[in-house]
Amino acid sequence: MAVVNVINSKAQKVSQIDLVDAIFNIPVKGSILHEVVTMQLARRRSGSAAVKHRSDVKGSGRKLFRQKGTGRARRGDIKSPLLRGGGSTFGPDPRSYAYKVPKKVRRLALKMALSSKLKEEKLVVLDEFELDKIKTREFVKVMNALNTKNTLIITEKKDKNLELSARNVPNIKVLRVEGLNVYDILKYRNVVLLESSIKSIEGRLLG
Repeated sequence: MAVVNVINSKAQKVSQIDLVDAIFNIPVKGSILHEVVTMQLARRRSGSAAVKHRSDVKGSGRKLFRQKGTGRARRGDIKSPLLRGGGSTFGPDPRSYAYKVPKKVRRLALKMALSSKLKEEKLVVLDEFELDKIKTREFVKVMNALNTKNTLIITEKKDKNLELSARNVPNIKVLRVEGLNVYDILKYRNVVLLESSIKSIEGRLLG
């Protein structure tokens, strides 16, 4: 097991903790991380692009002029795609870009993402992050003491004071264990794990 120092909000070492090798010390494969991140980004696409087809355009269905004898092209109604203001022929319709990657692959990618942060020494274990009230200034003081920027903070459960205090700080995100995902772990340079969240992560990824 990897032994990691547990520090407090003043960046002082208070204890040590063993991190399970099956989660925090496995070989990292870029192809698996890429596959899961691509899936996450695809699921975020709105897929709302749309055009009006001939049947969607408002207008009369009357034939504009007679079929023969005018010397002009054979013309249907005013909603024809060939006319200005007519319907679109091959434009997009609303669709979903979402697809699924097997659960085992998603779980493996999460382990790899956490392992990569530990190997790069970008993972910090914090004993607790207690704020008496919602105060961004107090939150920033703690982050400065930890000397971490561009950080993902992982908590075990909802912490209203922490989440609201961090909301307006750029490049900082507070995420609960239930929402832990590969994209956010890789997006942020540093990861701060609250000590209480480690058991929940183990339960989720080893269960």
